[in-house]
Amino acid sequence: MKKVLFVCLGNICRSPMAESIMKKLIAENGMEKEIEADSAGLISYHEGEEADSRMRMHARRHGYDITHISRPICEEDFYIFDYIIAMDDHNYDKLIDMAPGLDEEKKVARMTDYRKNTVMDHVPDPYYGGHEGFENVIRILEDTCAGLFEKITRSHE
Repeated sequence: MKKVLFVCLGNICRSPMAESIMKKLIAENGMEKEIEADSAGLISYHEGEEADSRMRMHARRHGYDITHISRPICEEDFYIFDYIIAMDDHNYDKLIDMAPGLDEEKKVARMTDYRKNTVMDHVPDPYYGGHEGFENVIRILEDTCAGLFEKITRSHE
C-alpha cells in the first residue's frame, strides 16, 4: 500500500482539501486497498479542530466532504508515509528540515510537482482571502491530485 500525507501550515484549508480530493479519486477507481491519504499541519495551533468552515462549504459545492480533524505532523509520519506533499515552498523547506534522514527527505515533494494543467508553482493559502481564493485552491488541487494519483498508480502497476 502507498501512503500519501498532504501538509500545509495549520491543516485546516489546503491539506485537508487535498486529502478529500485524493480520497475521492481513490474511491472512484476502487484503489482503497492500494492507496491511503491523510493530512497534517506544520503547527499545532488548530489541533483537534475541523477544517475551516469556508473550505468545507466550498468543498461541498464541488462534491467533497472534508471530515479530517487537524493534527500536527510528527517524526513518525516520515517513516509511515511514502509521499509527503507540501503545499508551498515554505512548507517544503520546513519538511526538509524536519526529515530525520536522507531517505525521509526524498519522500518530500511540492504539490505542484504533480500539476497537469495548472500554471501555479504553489498552492496559495486561502485563509485570509475571499471566496475566490478557496475556489482557486480547489481547482489547483483537483489538477495536482489527479497528476499525483496517476504517478502513484503508474508506479503501482
